[in-house]
Amino acid sequence: MILEILLGFFIIAFLVDCYIVWNLMKKTERLEDWVEEYSQKLTDTKTVMDSLDSEGKFESDDEIGTIFEGIKEAVDELNKLTEKDI
Repeated sequence: MILEILLGFFIIAFLVDCYIVWNLMKKTERLEDWVEEYSQKLTDTKTVMDSLDSEGKFESDDEIGTIFEGIKEAVDELNKLTEKDI
């Protein structure tokens, strides 16, 4: 009698553990996909910013150049963070 109760308990615990692992795996995969998409968006943003400033016009202007450089530095820092582990 005790053996059947323990067996039933372990089966239920095993099924619950399987569900927990499956759920965490789905969340991890969804997070990995999000990080890859975010990294690609950063790379695209960097490419667009470089193409916009291919002639150096934004860097030469005082007010716009300062803001553009700040944005460019922020994108570069984010790009370094995403490239580090990917």
